[in-house]
Amino acid sequence: MSLVKLNIKGISYSQTQNGAYALILNEVDGDRKLPIVIGAFEAQSIAIALEKEIKPPRPLTHDLFKNFADRFDVVVKQVIIHKLVDGVFYSSIICERDKIEEIIDARTSDAIALALRFDAPIFTYKTILDKAGIFLKLTSKEEEEETEKESIVVDELFTDDTDEDMDMVESPADNTLTSLSLQELYNMLDGAVADEDYEKAARLRDEISNREEDKK
Repeated sequence: MSLVKLNIKGISYSQTQNGAYALILNEVDGDRKLPIVIGAFEAQSIAIALEKEIKPPRPLTHDLFKNFADRFDVVVKQVIIHKLVDGVFYSSIICERDKIEEIIDARTSDAIALALRFDAPIFTYKTILDKAGIFLKLTSKEEEEETEKESIVVDELFTDDTDEDMDMVESPADNTLTSLSLQELYNMLDGAVADEDYEKAARLRDEISNREEDKK
């Protein structure tokens, strides 16, 4: 069976499962997309790996695995989504140590979170893409709008307005936040990351990005 290379298009809210997200994988040499429902923790881990600006002060679970693998010279060579049963995707992590290759079974969300950290390619079989892939042919304007929406959704992974106990920071539209200087925002961002408050860090990062974009 032939393999098809995929890349990560974005993350969006799942329309079918509350509290879950849909990881959107894109066919590298085609227009089909493969949506995979993943949990909130895995979505955040993938988003952090995609977002280079947020660095957790302590390793997340997938970061710990990466550190452990590095220490013992284990390299993830590739990830293959090899099976689809009753809407559930099954994946394999292809690892190598001392030139000996091993295949490890994994949840697809975990496998992709690790693939990002190892810069390993992601593949699926053509039969799976034929079965579960969604064919979308967009105009340039539609593709631009879709990309913008997906980037917003990735940012919203760090936001949960229903949690009343969360130490919330003002939204970018709030007068208090907009009145802060850029240096003050950077200082608050460093503090939020150090406290592992990624919800606050994401909002501060968005405000900083908006300020820097306005300067261009």
